[in-house]
Amino acid sequence: MINRLRRLTGWQRVSFAAVMGGVMTLGHAPTDFPWGFFIAIPAVLWLTGQVSRPLHAAWIGWGLGFGYFISGLHWIGHAFLVDPDRHAWMMPFALTLLPGFLALFWAAAFWVAKRVQPQALALQALTLAMAWTLVEILRSHILTGFPWALPAYAWVETPLLQSASWAGPFGLTLITLFLCGYVPLALAARRFAGAGLGALLFAVLWAWGTSRAPDTVVYAADAPVIRIVQPNAPQHLKWKPEHIPVFYQRLLKETAAPAADGLPAPDLILWPETAIAYLPDQVPEGRLQIAAAAGGKPVITGAISGPSDGAAQLYFNSLVTILPDGAIGPRYDKHHLVPFGEYVPFAWILEPLGLQQIARFGGFGEGPGPTNVSLPGLPAFAAAICYEMIFPHGIVGPGPRPEWIVTITNDAWFGRFAGPQQHLDQARFRAVEQGLPVARAANTGISAMIDPYGRVTEHLPLHNHGAFDAALPAPISPTLFASLGAYATLALAIIICVCLIVIARQPIAFDKA
Repeated sequence: MINRLRRLTGWQRVSFAAVMGGVMTLGHAPTDFPWGFFIAIPAVLWLTGQVSRPLHAAWIGWGLGFGYFISGLHWIGHAFLVDPDRHAWMMPFALTLLPGFLALFWAAAFWVAKRVQPQALALQALTLAMAWTLVEILRSHILTGFPWALPAYAWVETPLLQSASWAGPFGLTLITLFLCGYVPLALAARRFAGAGLGALLFAVLWAWGTSRAPDTVVYAADAPVIRIVQPNAPQHLKWKPEHIPVFYQRLLKETAAPAADGLPAPDLILWPETAIAYLPDQVPEGRLQIAAAAGGKPVITGAISGPSDGAAQLYFNSLVTILPDGAIGPRYDKHHLVPFGEYVPFAWILEPLGLQQIARFGGFGEGPGPTNVSLPGLPAFAAAICYEMIFPHGIVGPGPRPEWIVTITNDAWFGRFAGPQQHLDQARFRAVEQGLPVARAANTGISAMIDPYGRVTEHLPLHNHGAFDAALPAPISPTLFASLGAYATLALAIIICVCLIVIARQPIAFDKA
Protein backbone atom coordinates (compact mmCIF):
# COMPACT_ATOMS: atom_id res chain seq x y z
CA MET A 1 0.00 0.00 0.00
CA ILE A 2 2.79 2.44 0.91
CA ASN A 3 4.65 1.72 -2.32
CA ARG A 4 1.46 2.28 -4.30
CA LEU A 5 0.91 5.66 -2.64
CA ARG A 6 4.50 6.66 -3.41
CA ARG A 7 3.81 6.14 -7.12
CA LEU A 8 0.85 8.52 -7.20
CA THR A 9 1.14 11.35 -9.69
CA GLY A 10 -0.03 14.94 -9.12
CA TRP A 11 -3.72 14.57 -9.93
CA GLN A 12 -3.78 11.14 -8.29
CA ARG A 13 -2.42 12.62 -5.07
CA VAL A 14 -5.13 15.30 -5.17
CA SER A 15 -7.82 12.66 -5.78
CA PHE A 16 -6.54 10.50 -2.92
CA ALA A 17 -6.54 13.55 -0.64
CA ALA A 18 -10.14 14.29 -1.66
CA VAL A 19 -11.14 10.77 -0.62
CA MET A 20 -9.44 11.35 2.72
CA GLY A 21 -11.46 14.55 3.05
CA GLY A 22 -14.60 12.48 2.69
CA VAL A 23 -13.33 10.16 5.43
CA MET A 24 -12.89 13.17 7.72
CA THR A 25 -16.48 14.23 7.04
CA LEU A 26 -17.64 11.01 8.70
CA GLY A 27 -16.73 12.65 12.00
CA HIS A 28 -19.67 15.03 11.71
CA ALA A 29 -23.38 14.43 12.11
CA PRO A 30 -25.25 12.32 11.27
CA THR A 31 -22.51 9.63 11.14
CA ASP A 32 -20.54 10.95 14.17
CA PHE A 33 -17.45 8.83 13.49
CA PRO A 34 -14.49 11.01 14.54
CA TRP A 35 -12.02 8.12 14.35
CA GLY A 36 -11.75 8.68 10.62
CA PHE A 37 -9.57 11.67 11.49
CA PHE A 38 -6.92 9.20 12.75
CA ILE A 39 -6.88 7.68 9.26
CA ALA A 40 -7.16 10.74 7.01
CA ILE A 41 -4.87 13.25 8.72
CA PRO A 42 -1.78 11.00 9.06
CA ALA A 43 -2.35 9.78 5.49
CA VAL A 44 -2.18 13.29 4.01
CA LEU A 45 0.60 14.32 6.38
CA TRP A 46 2.65 11.38 5.11
CA LEU A 47 1.68 12.20 1.52
CA THR A 48 2.93 15.77 1.82
CA GLY A 49 6.22 14.35 3.07
CA GLN A 50 6.62 12.62 -0.30
CA VAL A 51 6.56 15.86 -2.30
CA SER A 52 9.33 18.42 -2.41
CA ARG A 53 7.62 21.65 -3.40
CA PRO A 54 5.19 23.70 -1.28
CA LEU A 55 2.93 24.10 -4.33
CA HIS A 56 2.51 20.33 -4.57
CA ALA A 57 1.65 20.20 -0.86
CA ALA A 58 -0.88 23.00 -1.40
CA TRP A 59 -2.62 20.93 -4.06
CA ILE A 60 -2.84 18.02 -1.63
CA GLY A 61 -4.37 20.35 0.96
CA TRP A 62 -6.79 21.72 -1.61
CA GLY A 63 -7.89 18.20 -2.59
CA LEU A 64 -8.38 17.27 1.06
CA GLY A 65 -10.46 20.41 1.66
CA PHE A 66 -12.51 19.95 -1.49
CA GLY A 67 -13.40 16.37 -0.55
CA TYR A 68 -14.19 17.45 3.00
CA PHE A 69 -16.41 20.39 2.12
CA ILE A 70 -18.19 18.91 -0.89
CA SER A 71 -19.22 15.91 1.21
CA GLY A 72 -19.81 17.82 4.44
CA LEU A 73 -21.76 20.70 2.87
CA HIS A 74 -23.75 18.76 0.29
CA TRP A 75 -26.94 19.73 2.11
CA ILE A 76 -26.57 23.28 0.74
CA GLY A 77 -27.88 21.94 -2.56
CA HIS A 78 -31.30 21.39 -0.99
CA ALA A 79 -31.90 25.14 -0.81
CA PHE A 80 -31.82 25.29 -4.62
CA LEU A 81 -34.53 22.62 -4.85
CA VAL A 82 -37.09 24.61 -2.85
CA ASP A 83 -38.01 26.41 -6.08
CA PRO A 84 -36.34 24.13 -8.65
CA ASP A 85 -37.79 25.83 -11.72
CA ARG A 86 -35.92 29.01 -10.84
CA HIS A 87 -32.87 27.87 -8.92
CA ALA A 88 -32.00 24.21 -9.66
CA TRP A 89 -29.61 25.21 -12.43
CA MET A 90 -27.43 27.00 -9.87
CA MET A 91 -27.06 23.97 -7.58
CA PRO A 92 -24.05 22.35 -9.36
CA PHE A 93 -22.19 25.65 -9.22
CA ALA A 94 -22.91 26.17 -5.52
CA LEU A 95 -21.94 22.61 -4.64
CA THR A 96 -18.57 22.92 -6.34
CA LEU A 97 -17.58 26.58 -6.15
CA LEU A 98 -18.13 26.98 -2.39
CA PRO A 99 -16.14 23.83 -1.46
CA GLY A 100 -13.50 24.84 -3.97
CA PHE A 101 -13.20 28.28 -2.40
CA LEU A 102 -13.11 26.98 1.19
CA ALA A 103 -10.49 24.42 0.17
CA LEU A 104 -8.17 27.29 -0.73
CA PHE A 105 -7.78 28.00 2.98
CA TRP A 106 -6.59 24.44 3.56
CA ALA A 107 -4.27 24.71 0.55
CA ALA A 108 -2.67 27.73 2.21
CA ALA A 109 -2.13 25.76 5.43
CA PHE A 110 -0.40 22.91 3.61
CA TRP A 111 1.74 25.39 1.65
CA VAL A 112 2.89 27.04 4.88
CA ALA A 113 3.60 23.71 6.56
CA LYS A 114 5.68 22.52 3.61
CA ARG A 115 7.44 25.85 3.33
CA VAL A 116 8.54 25.60 6.97
CA GLN A 117 9.32 21.85 6.69
CA PRO A 118 10.89 21.10 10.10
CA GLN A 119 12.86 17.86 10.40
CA ALA A 120 11.20 16.32 13.45
CA LEU A 121 8.00 14.35 13.00
CA ALA A 122 6.35 16.04 15.99
CA LEU A 123 7.23 19.47 14.63
CA GLN A 124 5.91 18.52 11.19
CA ALA A 125 2.58 17.46 12.67
CA LEU A 126 2.44 20.48 14.97
CA THR A 127 3.35 22.92 12.19
CA LEU A 128 0.59 21.60 9.93
CA ALA A 129 -1.91 21.60 12.82
CA MET A 130 -1.09 25.21 13.71
CA ALA A 131 -1.21 26.47 10.12
CA TRP A 132 -4.44 24.53 9.57
CA THR A 133 -6.05 25.97 12.70
CA LEU A 134 -4.98 29.47 11.71
CA VAL A 135 -6.72 29.22 8.34
CA GLU A 136 -9.80 27.80 10.06
CA ILE A 137 -9.86 30.94 12.19
CA LEU A 138 -9.50 33.03 9.04
CA ARG A 139 -12.34 31.30 7.18
CA SER A 140 -14.49 31.85 10.25
CA HIS A 141 -14.05 35.61 9.95
CA ILE A 142 -13.15 36.64 6.39
CA LEU A 143 -16.12 37.96 4.34
CA THR A 144 -18.24 37.70 7.53
CA GLY A 145 -17.02 34.12 7.98
CA PHE A 146 -18.38 30.61 7.54
CA PRO A 147 -17.20 28.43 10.45
CA TRP A 148 -19.34 25.42 9.54
CA ALA A 149 -17.80 21.93 9.90
CA LEU A 150 -14.83 22.94 12.05
CA PRO A 151 -12.84 19.77 12.84
CA ALA A 152 -13.59 20.22 16.56
CA TYR A 153 -17.27 19.50 15.93
CA ALA A 154 -16.45 15.86 15.25
CA TRP A 155 -16.25 15.32 19.03
CA VAL A 156 -19.74 16.54 19.92
CA GLU A 157 -20.93 13.03 20.88
CA THR A 158 -17.85 12.34 23.01
CA PRO A 159 -16.46 13.66 26.31
CA LEU A 160 -14.00 15.82 24.36
CA LEU A 161 -16.89 18.20 23.77
CA GLN A 162 -16.29 19.51 27.30
CA SER A 163 -12.88 20.86 26.25
CA ALA A 164 -14.77 23.58 24.35
CA SER A 165 -15.40 25.20 27.75
CA TRP A 166 -11.76 26.31 27.89
CA ALA A 167 -10.31 25.73 24.42
CA GLY A 168 -13.27 26.81 22.32
CA PRO A 169 -13.78 25.31 18.86
CA PHE A 170 -10.46 26.60 17.53
CA GLY A 171 -8.36 25.33 20.42
CA LEU A 172 -10.03 21.94 20.19
CA THR A 173 -9.46 21.99 16.42
CA LEU A 174 -5.72 22.50 17.04
CA ILE A 175 -5.64 19.61 19.51
CA THR A 176 -7.57 17.39 17.10
CA LEU A 177 -5.41 18.09 14.07
CA PHE A 178 -2.17 17.56 16.00
CA LEU A 179 -3.05 14.41 17.93
CA CYS A 180 -4.88 12.71 15.07
CA GLY A 181 -1.90 13.34 12.81
CA TYR A 182 1.03 12.74 15.12
CA VAL A 183 0.03 9.71 17.18
CA PRO A 184 -0.59 7.29 14.25
CA LEU A 185 2.53 8.43 12.40
CA ALA A 186 4.65 8.15 15.53
CA LEU A 187 3.41 4.60 16.01
CA ALA A 188 4.17 3.76 12.39
CA ALA A 189 7.67 5.22 12.81
CA ARG A 190 8.10 3.18 16.03
CA ARG A 191 8.52 6.35 18.09
CA PHE A 192 6.65 4.88 20.99
CA ALA A 193 7.56 7.52 23.56
CA GLY A 194 6.09 10.33 21.47
CA ALA A 195 3.05 8.29 20.52
CA GLY A 196 2.52 7.39 24.16
CA LEU A 197 2.64 11.01 25.27
CA GLY A 198 0.12 11.98 22.58
CA ALA A 199 -2.18 9.12 23.52
CA LEU A 200 -1.87 10.07 27.20
CA LEU A 201 -2.91 13.65 26.46
CA PHE A 202 -5.91 12.37 24.52
CA ALA A 203 -6.85 10.03 27.37
CA VAL A 204 -6.54 12.83 29.95
CA LEU A 205 -8.86 15.09 27.93
CA TRP A 206 -11.32 12.23 27.53
CA ALA A 207 -11.28 11.40 31.25
CA TRP A 208 -11.60 15.07 32.25
CA GLY A 209 -14.56 15.51 29.93
CA THR A 210 -16.21 12.41 31.37
CA SER A 211 -15.85 13.70 34.92
CA ARG A 212 -16.83 17.33 34.20
CA ALA A 213 -20.56 16.89 33.57
CA PRO A 214 -22.76 15.74 36.47
CA ASP A 215 -24.68 12.51 36.02
CA THR A 216 -28.04 14.28 36.03
CA VAL A 217 -29.24 17.59 34.66
CA VAL A 218 -29.25 20.34 37.30
CA TYR A 219 -32.26 22.67 37.62
CA ALA A 220 -32.82 25.68 39.84
CA ALA A 221 -35.64 25.39 42.35
CA ASP A 222 -37.64 28.01 40.46
CA ALA A 223 -36.62 26.89 36.96
CA PRO A 224 -39.07 28.25 34.38
CA VAL A 225 -40.81 25.81 32.06
CA ILE A 226 -40.44 26.56 28.37
CA ARG A 227 -42.83 25.26 25.74
CA ILE A 228 -41.07 24.90 22.38
CA VAL A 229 -43.36 24.64 19.37
CA GLN A 230 -42.36 23.11 16.03
CA PRO A 231 -44.91 23.66 13.21
CA ASN A 232 -43.04 21.66 10.52
CA ALA A 233 -43.65 24.00 7.59
CA PRO A 234 -41.73 22.76 4.51
CA GLN A 235 -39.98 25.64 2.82
CA HIS A 236 -41.66 25.13 -0.56
CA LEU A 237 -45.07 25.44 1.16
CA LYS A 238 -44.27 27.87 3.98
CA TRP A 239 -45.25 31.07 2.14
CA LYS A 240 -48.04 29.73 -0.08
CA PRO A 241 -51.32 31.53 0.78
CA GLU A 242 -53.30 28.31 1.05
CA HIS A 243 -50.80 26.77 3.51
CA ILE A 244 -50.04 29.76 5.73
CA PRO A 245 -53.25 29.32 7.81
CA VAL A 246 -52.49 25.60 8.27
CA PHE A 247 -49.10 26.21 9.84
CA TYR A 248 -50.38 29.16 11.85
CA GLN A 249 -53.18 27.07 13.35
CA ARG A 250 -50.67 24.39 14.29
CA LEU A 251 -48.72 26.98 16.24
CA LEU A 252 -51.83 28.26 18.02
CA LYS A 253 -53.12 24.76 18.79
CA GLU A 254 -49.83 23.57 20.30
CA THR A 255 -49.48 26.82 22.24
CA ALA A 256 -52.93 26.43 23.82
CA ALA A 257 -52.52 22.71 24.63
CA PRO A 258 -52.65 21.59 28.29
CA ALA A 259 -49.41 21.30 30.24
CA ALA A 260 -47.43 18.10 29.92
CA ASP A 261 -47.86 15.48 32.62
CA GLY A 262 -45.81 16.21 35.72
CA LEU A 263 -44.99 19.78 34.72
CA PRO A 264 -46.71 23.02 35.62
CA ALA A 265 -48.11 25.28 32.95
CA PRO A 266 -45.31 26.75 30.82
CA ASP A 267 -43.92 30.14 31.76
CA LEU A 268 -42.96 31.00 28.18
CA ILE A 269 -43.86 29.87 24.67
CA LEU A 270 -41.12 29.69 22.03
CA TRP A 271 -41.85 29.67 18.29
CA PRO A 272 -39.25 29.32 15.50
CA GLU A 273 -37.78 31.77 13.01
CA THR A 274 -40.29 33.66 10.78
CA ALA A 275 -43.09 31.64 12.33
CA ILE A 276 -45.79 34.19 11.40
CA ALA A 277 -46.53 35.51 7.94
CA TYR A 278 -47.43 39.08 8.88
CA LEU A 279 -45.68 42.08 10.37
CA PRO A 280 -46.55 41.82 14.08
CA ASP A 281 -46.38 45.55 14.71
CA GLN A 282 -49.02 46.13 12.01
CA VAL A 283 -51.50 43.38 12.96
CA PRO A 284 -52.61 43.87 16.59
CA GLU A 285 -55.46 41.37 16.21
CA GLY A 286 -52.90 38.69 15.36
CA ARG A 287 -50.91 39.47 18.48
CA LEU A 288 -54.06 39.28 20.60
CA GLN A 289 -54.85 35.90 19.09
CA ILE A 290 -51.38 34.63 19.99
CA ALA A 291 -51.61 36.06 23.51
CA ALA A 292 -54.99 34.38 24.02
CA ALA A 293 -53.61 31.01 22.91
CA ALA A 294 -50.70 31.44 25.33
CA GLY A 295 -53.08 31.89 28.24
CA GLY A 296 -51.42 34.89 29.80
CA LYS A 297 -47.84 33.83 29.18
CA PRO A 298 -45.35 35.67 26.95
CA VAL A 299 -44.51 34.33 23.53
CA ILE A 300 -41.21 34.56 21.65
CA THR A 301 -41.56 34.23 17.90
CA GLY A 302 -39.58 34.83 14.79
CA ALA A 303 -41.06 37.40 12.42
CA ILE A 304 -40.22 39.95 9.79
CA SER A 305 -40.27 43.38 11.42
CA GLY A 306 -41.15 46.58 9.65
CA PRO A 307 -38.81 49.53 9.18
CA SER A 308 -37.50 51.02 12.40
CA ASP A 309 -37.09 54.73 13.02
CA GLY A 310 -34.64 56.21 10.56
CA ALA A 311 -34.37 52.97 8.57
CA ALA A 312 -36.68 53.61 5.65
CA GLN A 313 -37.38 50.65 3.39
CA LEU A 314 -35.41 48.28 5.62
CA TYR A 315 -36.96 45.18 7.10
CA PHE A 316 -35.42 42.97 9.76
CA ASN A 317 -35.32 39.27 10.52
CA SER A 318 -36.35 39.55 14.14
CA LEU A 319 -37.02 37.75 17.36
CA VAL A 320 -40.19 39.40 18.64
CA THR A 321 -41.70 39.05 22.11
CA ILE A 322 -45.48 39.25 22.55
CA LEU A 323 -46.60 40.10 26.06
CA PRO A 324 -49.71 38.65 27.77
CA ASP A 325 -51.79 41.70 26.81
CA GLY A 326 -50.82 41.38 23.14
CA ALA A 327 -48.36 44.25 23.20
CA ILE A 328 -44.94 43.91 21.61
CA GLY A 329 -42.16 43.55 24.14
CA PRO A 330 -38.39 43.67 23.58
CA ARG A 331 -37.24 42.85 20.06
CA TYR A 332 -33.96 41.49 18.77
CA ASP A 333 -32.93 42.05 15.13
CA LYS A 334 -30.57 39.61 13.48
CA HIS A 335 -27.17 41.25 13.01
CA HIS A 336 -25.11 38.51 11.33
CA LEU A 337 -26.93 38.15 8.03
CA VAL A 338 -26.52 35.38 5.45
CA PRO A 339 -24.49 36.61 2.46
CA PHE A 340 -26.51 36.55 -0.78
CA GLY A 341 -29.52 35.25 1.15
CA GLU A 342 -30.32 38.19 3.43
CA TYR A 343 -27.99 40.79 2.00
CA VAL A 344 -25.49 41.27 -0.83
CA PRO A 345 -21.85 41.84 0.19
CA PHE A 346 -20.17 44.98 -1.09
CA ALA A 347 -23.50 46.63 -1.87
CA TRP A 348 -21.82 50.00 -1.29
CA ILE A 349 -19.85 49.32 -4.48
CA LEU A 350 -22.79 48.08 -6.54
CA GLU A 351 -25.18 50.96 -5.84
CA PRO A 352 -22.96 53.74 -7.32
CA LEU A 353 -22.68 51.56 -10.42
CA GLY A 354 -26.43 51.68 -10.93
CA LEU A 355 -27.00 48.10 -9.69
CA GLN A 356 -29.43 48.99 -6.91
CA GLN A 357 -31.68 45.99 -7.51
CA ILE A 358 -28.80 43.57 -7.01
CA ALA A 359 -27.36 45.50 -4.09
CA ARG A 360 -30.70 45.42 -2.25
CA PHE A 361 -31.41 41.73 -2.89
CA GLY A 362 -32.71 40.12 0.27
CA GLY A 363 -33.83 43.46 1.68
CA PHE A 364 -32.86 42.90 5.33
CA GLY A 365 -31.32 45.47 7.60
CA GLU A 366 -28.55 44.62 10.04
CA GLY A 367 -29.40 44.66 13.72
CA PRO A 368 -27.24 46.50 16.26
CA GLY A 369 -25.53 43.36 17.58
CA PRO A 370 -25.80 40.84 20.41
CA THR A 371 -27.75 42.01 23.40
CA ASN A 372 -29.67 40.60 26.34
CA VAL A 373 -33.45 40.31 26.16
CA SER A 374 -35.46 40.52 29.38
CA LEU A 375 -39.08 39.57 30.01
CA PRO A 376 -40.97 40.03 33.30
CA GLY A 377 -40.55 37.09 35.66
CA LEU A 378 -37.97 35.35 33.47
CA PRO A 379 -34.16 35.35 33.47
CA ALA A 380 -32.50 37.48 30.79
CA PHE A 381 -31.37 35.59 27.70
CA ALA A 382 -29.04 36.08 24.74
CA ALA A 383 -30.73 35.75 21.36
CA ALA A 384 -29.44 34.20 18.15
CA ILE A 385 -31.32 33.68 14.89
CA CYS A 386 -30.46 30.69 12.70
CA TYR A 387 -27.12 31.41 10.96
CA GLU A 388 -25.83 33.39 13.94
CA MET A 389 -25.59 30.24 16.03
CA ILE A 390 -22.69 28.86 13.98
CA PHE A 391 -20.39 31.64 15.22
CA PRO A 392 -18.62 31.06 18.55
CA HIS A 393 -18.13 34.82 18.77
CA GLY A 394 -21.03 37.26 18.86
CA ILE A 395 -23.59 35.20 20.78
CA VAL A 396 -23.31 36.89 24.18
CA GLY A 397 -22.91 40.65 24.08
CA PRO A 398 -21.33 43.06 26.55
CA GLY A 399 -22.93 43.78 29.88
CA PRO A 400 -24.45 41.49 32.51
CA ARG A 401 -24.21 37.80 31.73
CA PRO A 402 -27.49 36.23 30.58
CA GLU A 403 -28.72 33.02 32.17
CA TRP A 404 -29.58 31.19 28.95
CA ILE A 405 -29.54 31.41 25.17
CA VAL A 406 -32.59 31.39 22.89
CA THR A 407 -32.06 30.44 19.28
CA ILE A 408 -34.81 30.34 16.67
CA THR A 409 -34.14 28.85 13.27
CA ASN A 410 -35.65 27.62 10.02
CA ASP A 411 -33.69 24.53 9.01
CA ALA A 412 -36.21 23.64 6.29
CA TRP A 413 -33.60 24.99 3.85
CA PHE A 414 -31.16 22.27 4.92
CA GLY A 415 -33.04 19.12 3.87
CA ARG A 416 -33.25 15.96 5.96
CA PHE A 417 -29.66 14.72 6.05
CA ALA A 418 -26.63 16.25 7.75
CA GLY A 419 -27.50 19.98 7.64
CA PRO A 420 -30.07 20.10 10.48
CA GLN A 421 -28.08 17.68 12.62
CA GLN A 422 -24.86 19.65 12.18
CA HIS A 423 -26.66 22.91 13.00
CA LEU A 424 -27.91 21.38 16.26
CA ASP A 425 -24.41 20.19 17.11
CA GLN A 426 -23.11 23.74 16.83
CA ALA A 427 -25.80 24.92 19.25
CA ARG A 428 -24.55 22.26 21.67
CA PHE A 429 -21.02 23.64 21.32
CA ARG A 430 -22.27 27.16 22.08
CA ALA A 431 -23.85 25.85 25.29
CA VAL A 432 -20.58 24.30 26.48
CA GLU A 433 -18.50 27.32 25.46
CA GLN A 434 -20.68 29.73 27.41
CA GLY A 435 -21.77 27.45 30.25
CA LEU A 436 -25.38 28.38 29.46
CA PRO A 437 -28.44 26.29 28.59
CA VAL A 438 -29.87 26.74 25.11
CA ALA A 439 -33.54 26.65 24.10
CA ARG A 440 -33.81 25.95 20.37
CA ALA A 441 -37.01 26.24 18.30
CA ALA A 442 -36.67 25.01 14.70
CA ASN A 443 -39.37 25.24 12.07
CA THR A 444 -39.00 21.67 10.78
CA GLY A 445 -36.66 20.43 13.51
CA ILE A 446 -34.57 19.67 15.39
CA SER A 447 -36.07 21.68 18.29
CA ALA A 448 -34.30 21.01 21.57
CA MET A 449 -33.53 22.01 25.12
CA ILE A 450 -29.79 21.78 25.79
CA ASP A 451 -28.08 21.94 29.17
CA PRO A 452 -24.80 23.88 29.74
CA TYR A 453 -22.82 20.68 29.18
CA GLY A 454 -24.20 20.30 25.66
CA ARG A 455 -26.62 17.49 26.51
CA VAL A 456 -30.04 17.46 24.85
CA THR A 457 -32.64 17.07 27.60
CA GLU A 458 -35.73 17.19 25.36
CA HIS A 459 -36.21 17.40 21.61
CA LEU A 460 -38.56 17.03 18.67
CA PRO A 461 -37.14 15.11 15.71
CA LEU A 462 -36.96 16.34 12.14
CA HIS A 463 -40.14 16.91 10.15
CA ASN A 464 -42.56 16.38 13.01
CA HIS A 465 -45.01 18.99 14.19
CA GLY A 466 -45.77 19.29 17.85
CA ALA A 467 -44.47 20.83 21.07
CA PHE A 468 -42.77 19.86 24.29
CA ASP A 469 -42.49 21.43 27.72
CA ALA A 470 -39.05 21.44 29.30
CA ALA A 471 -37.70 22.98 32.47
CA LEU A 472 -34.77 25.32 31.83
CA PRO A 473 -31.50 23.81 33.13
CA ALA A 474 -29.48 25.96 35.48
CA PRO A 475 -26.47 27.85 34.09
CA ILE A 476 -23.01 27.18 35.48
CA SER A 477 -20.20 29.58 36.34
CA PRO A 478 -18.70 31.41 33.37
CA THR A 479 -16.27 29.17 31.50
CA LEU A 480 -12.76 30.24 30.58
CA PHE A 481 -13.85 30.62 26.97
CA ALA A 482 -16.87 32.72 27.99
CA SER A 483 -14.68 34.95 30.16
CA LEU A 484 -12.16 35.58 27.40
CA GLY A 485 -14.71 35.85 24.59
CA ALA A 486 -13.24 36.96 21.27
CA TYR A 487 -9.88 37.46 22.96
CA ALA A 488 -9.52 33.68 23.21
CA THR A 489 -9.55 33.37 19.43
CA LEU A 490 -7.27 36.38 18.97
CA ALA A 491 -4.77 35.09 21.52
CA LEU A 492 -4.74 31.64 19.89
CA ALA A 493 -4.14 33.18 16.46
CA ILE A 494 -1.25 35.29 17.78
CA ILE A 495 0.33 32.32 19.55
CA ILE A 496 0.08 30.22 16.39
CA CYS A 497 1.66 32.95 14.26
CA VAL A 498 4.55 33.41 16.71
CA CYS A 499 5.15 29.66 16.93
CA LEU A 500 5.15 29.30 13.15
CA ILE A 501 7.69 32.10 12.83
CA VAL A 502 9.93 30.52 15.47
CA ILE A 503 9.70 27.08 13.88
CA ALA A 504 10.38 28.53 10.44
CA ARG A 505 13.56 30.24 11.67
CA GLN A 506 14.78 27.36 13.84
CA PRO A 507 13.60 24.04 12.35
CA ILE A 508 15.37 21.92 14.93
CA ALA A 509 14.47 18.33 15.79
CA PHE A 510 13.53 17.41 19.33
CA ASP A 511 11.81 14.02 18.99
CA LYS A 512 14.48 11.79 17.49
CA ALA A 513 13.99 9.27 20.26
